[in-house]
Amino acid sequence: HPPIPNNKTLFLSFSLYFFFFFFFFFFLSHNRHQPYFSLFYKLIHSYVLFNFSKVYASYSSLESMEQLVNFIIRPPRAEYDPKSDLLDQEFLLKGKWYHRKDVELKNSRGDVLQCSHYIPIVSAEGKPLPCVIYCHGNSGCRADASEAAIILLPSNITVFTLDFSGSGISGGEHVTLGWNEKDDLTAVVNYLRNDGNVSLIGLWGRSMGAVTCLMYGAEDPSIAGMVLDSPFSDLVDLMMELVDTYKVRLPKFTVKFAIQYMRRAIQKKAKFDITDLNTIKVAKSCFVPALLGHAIEDDFIQPHHSDRIFEAYMGDKNIIKFEGDHNSPRPQFYFDSINIFFHNVLQPPEDEVGESFFDPVNDYFGKDAWRSVHELGHNNESSSKNKEPSTSSTIDAIKEVRSRRPMSRMEVCIY
Repeated sequence: HPPIPNNKTLFLSFSLYFFFFFFFFFFLSHNRHQPYFSLFYKLIHSYVLFNFSKVYASYSSLESMEQLVNFIIRPPRAEYDPKSDLLDQEFLLKGKWYHRKDVELKNSRGDVLQCSHYIPIVSAEGKPLPCVIYCHGNSGCRADASEAAIILLPSNITVFTLDFSGSGISGGEHVTLGWNEKDDLTAVVNYLRNDGNVSLIGLWGRSMGAVTCLMYGAEDPSIAGMVLDSPFSDLVDLMMELVDTYKVRLPKFTVKFAIQYMRRAIQKKAKFDITDLNTIKVAKSCFVPALLGHAIEDDFIQPHHSDRIFEAYMGDKNIIKFEGDHNSPRPQFYFDSINIFFHNVLQPPEDEVGESFFDPVNDYFGKDAWRSVHELGHNNESSSKNKEPSTSSTIDAIKEVRSRRPMSRMEVCIY
């Protein structure tokens, strides 16, 4: 990406064009009776007006560029109520009781991170269990991990999730699309390793969260496996695609200037360089087993981003494409593939504890809902007909979670 003139240079250029325009207009207008002066006047007049319009167009595009900068580093924060939008403090899932443990951690910059760890109340033989850290997108929060918890907890895989700094109700002012979030993830991994109840650790990220996982995984080969859902391959390329896809009001000849302007603005405000967020380079040095996923109709981060990462990735890898767009609910076969992937790389212990628990017809119940089941007359005898809930019951549980709070959406608001 070649350098372009800065704001000071543009101002001087603007002033210079302005000066020459009026100078030649004044001088040549008094010599129009000379043929060669008339021709010279027309050439200079056209050249000055052309360049004047270019500079004016650049300045008129500043508003659009500022909107794109804010979209990157200060998207709308996800709003949620931990009391109602997260899974309950205690809940029943596939015949077993689980607990949501809320914790606060601090990253290296001193920002407080709001986190939750979903764990069984009674673990298999009291052994440490593997854990998957769910990493949300740039407009998301820890409530987005509810689906992951529904999918993985019955497999004896605990789920840890957090609001990244600058997101949800955590501290921090800006989102950095993986740069600072990688340090947040470091704080979480250190916490889990010091906890004593966690064995192997896996990562599951979506969009910005997938980029965060990839960048962290390249530095920590002890991570057992990663699920990367719709990551971008290069932030600068993504920004140029967004300008085209969402018809941002930037003349084509100013796009390179716009990217450099936004690069400097983001460096000043959020203290990171957008050119450093190139996950293709990272993929070339990452050996953690990875499962990539991408929606075919994704017009925000287009599928070729995952394809490019997949081609460059050095570790064991697989990629799954599915119907939908960037915000679409993920299909059940994709969740099944994720479950199998984590089961293979994390090797969770087999668990027979849940078989002695009451197994309701429905898949998920919070503590209050559990009481209401008894009030409605459901008993152990009638519900024991399905000791192993089917896939359809998992789908119902996910639908219930989505009805309480849908997954955070990535909304592009650039004019």
